[in-house]
Amino acid sequence: MVMAEFGGPDVLTLREVDRPEPGPGEILVRVLASGTNPVEAKIRQGVAIPDLELPAVLGGDVSGVVEAVGPGVKEFAEGDEVFYTPEMASRSGSYAELNVVAAAIVAPKPGGLSHVEAAAIPLAGGTAWEAVVRRLAVRPGETVLVHAGAGGVGTFAVQFAIAAGARVLATAGPDNQDLLRELGAVPVDYHEADPVEVALEHTGGTEVDAVLDLVGGENLVKSCAATRAFGRIATVLPPKGELGPLYQRNQQLHGILLTRERRRLEELTPVFERRQARPVVEEVLPLEQVRKAHERLDSGHGRGKTILDLT
Repeated sequence: MVMAEFGGPDVLTLREVDRPEPGPGEILVRVLASGTNPVEAKIRQGVAIPDLELPAVLGGDVSGVVEAVGPGVKEFAEGDEVFYTPEMASRSGSYAELNVVAAAIVAPKPGGLSHVEAAAIPLAGGTAWEAVVRRLAVRPGETVLVHAGAGGVGTFAVQFAIAAGARVLATAGPDNQDLLRELGAVPVDYHEADPVEVALEHTGGTEVDAVLDLVGGENLVKSCAATRAFGRIATVLPPKGELGPLYQRNQQLHGILLTRERRRLEELTPVFERRQARPVVEEVLPLEQVRKAHERLDSGHGRGKTILDLT
């Protein structure tokens, strides 16, 4: 699916393009499933990467099979099952049957997961892992607040924090309260209640230990009031407003922008293989229906992940 110009979902069109070939240190992967992510909609709109060279192929998640290896690649061979997040470049996206990628950012697909399930993990799951496990360093017995817990990153963040031994409060709209309960979180309907007040109520007024903000804007300022002194906050979006309470309460703020690496994927794989977490796949579509997936992304009210099946 090729994007020749920025705009709405209708700019994504099906085209035949030249077969890519792997260079030194690269592998050629037959994409069996591709995830879709909000950042791809922002790129399509011309917001996230306005200087992206067009035409471009979008897509930030791959699960597939190695079809060929380039010179110098020793760790993978033809037929290996792999998953990864490709770099965001004009021709490297995953909305395609074949994808060339640097072998250094590719990892073996988790055992016991289908390619559709595995394709839901790399970008959203990697972002959640970076935030919850590496940066916030959530520990057993802590209380964590996750804003937008029913989305792609949020569903993973909730499960990773619970797997780490934390109690999780998670916000979502009324339609996703049951999903949050299924994942093991205390659901907070932000239409009906103030998440800060709920956090204070559930901690007996001592505030939560850590917050993951997946909403952005002024929500981060509000999160400072829900977080204890010397607590930790992570965000994946730019904050707005006066952040005075952050330093007044000696709180740490972590900005999260996913980098591509194999090690992170290897770190999170056992959590899925031990069934301590599962991908939440809301819908599976053929590649030709990627516009429908982007309409869902544009709505801003996604639930889990929409996956493209290329088989």
